[in-house]
Amino acid sequence: MTPTKQTPLDTKAKRDLEAAPLVEAPDPGRLNYLNADYGWKSWLFTTDHKRIAILYLVSISVMFFIGGLMAVGIRLELITPPGDLVQSETYNKMFTMHGIVMVFFFLIPSIPAVLGNFLIPIMIGAKDLAFPRLNLASWYIYMVGGAITMGAMIHGGVDTGWTFYTPYSTAFSNSNVMLAGVGIFIAGFSSILTGFNFIVTIHKMRAPGLTWFRMPLFVWAHYATSIIQVLGTPVVAVTILMVAVERAFHLGLFDPTRGGDPVLFQHLFWFYSHPAVYIMILPSMGVISELVTCFSRKRIFGYEVIAMSSMAIAVVGFLVWGHHMFVSGQSTYAGMVFSALSFLVAIPSAIKVFNWTATLFRGSISYDAPMIYAGGFIGLFTIGGLTGLFLAAMGLDVHVHDTYFVVAHFHYIMVGGAIMGYLGGLHFWWPKITGRMYNETWARAAAVIVFTGFHLTFFPQFILGYLGMPRRYHGYPEEFQVLNVMSSAGASILGLGYLIPAVYLAWSMRYGKKAPNNPWAAQGLEWQTASPPSTANFDTPPVVPDEAYHYAASEVIVV
Repeated sequence: MTPTKQTPLDTKAKRDLEAAPLVEAPDPGRLNYLNADYGWKSWLFTTDHKRIAILYLVSISVMFFIGGLMAVGIRLELITPPGDLVQSETYNKMFTMHGIVMVFFFLIPSIPAVLGNFLIPIMIGAKDLAFPRLNLASWYIYMVGGAITMGAMIHGGVDTGWTFYTPYSTAFSNSNVMLAGVGIFIAGFSSILTGFNFIVTIHKMRAPGLTWFRMPLFVWAHYATSIIQVLGTPVVAVTILMVAVERAFHLGLFDPTRGGDPVLFQHLFWFYSHPAVYIMILPSMGVISELVTCFSRKRIFGYEVIAMSSMAIAVVGFLVWGHHMFVSGQSTYAGMVFSALSFLVAIPSAIKVFNWTATLFRGSISYDAPMIYAGGFIGLFTIGGLTGLFLAAMGLDVHVHDTYFVVAHFHYIMVGGAIMGYLGGLHFWWPKITGRMYNETWARAAAVIVFTGFHLTFFPQFILGYLGMPRRYHGYPEEFQVLNVMSSAGASILGLGYLIPAVYLAWSMRYGKKAPNNPWAAQGLEWQTASPPSTANFDTPPVVPDEAYHYAASEVIVV
């Protein structure tokens, strides 16, 4: 082999390299997004997607605590048949603020704003989201909206229910509807900006080799969710603004005494608010896809079908809002169409459940805490989905409409589904987020306690609703007391299950063992970074040569 002639530039570069002082390479364990800068200003003015995710984590945890306190008051009131703990007006404000805080300020932003913000750039091999400053602005907008809504609660609360149904909210309620409406309107822009940022990032910033059908299903779920956020959130924001405008200027938008149409409000509200259910549940489905394939050591069954089912849910979810309005006076023919479409949207969700089950079949399953949460999600979401078919059938819906059957169904999807997925994902990626391991024994116990407490809380409410107990009443007949006491007792167990992770996760940040880069032996770009990741995520730009979830055949135990 003929030696290559050295150019003057090569010689100069060599001399400069030899003359350069020796500098120790930065240790990823010491130099990362958590300790790269010091001081509170470096956090409040950061554009690092990982730090913004932590800011969201702290914010929504506070909101979860506030919403949980309202739930405690509701269950304490319902222990006894007469309304003897608080007055009816106070009770109305408690369940309203519970719904507003949990839906708009916890469930909708929880996984996208925390796990999505933290993980999506790393999962696709990017250094950050497409618009880092817009990402920070979305958190500030969320905080402003939350502060205004909390102001409404402090100054007397809201008594309309989280749905703000007219004409009560526009003409009769004496509570702070306008202030809460403004807060929700502002917070909606946070959701829109986050969704827009995710869409652009996923389209434009994927690593070389990361084709659409090599993306993690977590990213697919957030892509579908972002479409709903961008297209649907403006509708509910404008609707809530119209309620505030009607109250302020006495316009005839929804008030029938001024020529308005209260049913129009329901159409506008549910056009967004039913797809909002999928904003809450689709990210959890993405989490479960990651957990099931990792802890069964198998490539997920039907990857392409699961990815497309997320998109199908996002599209069909916009067409089913009318099943909330079977008793509103809409025509029977419209009800039949919405009923059929509501059954149709259940198919993509069922596909996911069947594919997760097929993935687990003959897999080498390990029952770590994230996998227990995933199993709990599948069980609770299945019950919630099947009972949703009851509400999609017009005859049954007329019978159980506005009863505790609806409350139980909604919570099996939103609490049993969304929060189980959120906790499963938080435990799965906690070592990556913090660089610390939590106590696995406590984590497994907490997952079982949450699952048990949830069933004790909400399953009796299916029976209560079918027997005819209406929701949003602080008094009820004595024959319903046993089931209500059981529900309140279950709520105390459920609350304990939520409190335990808050304790041991906070403890782990200081005293937990240092986490390896990939404690679960999982696939994905996020597990190829340090724990916690460096500020730039990757030292060198990554390349993706393989399909998603490329687990070796030797890792699978076939029975």
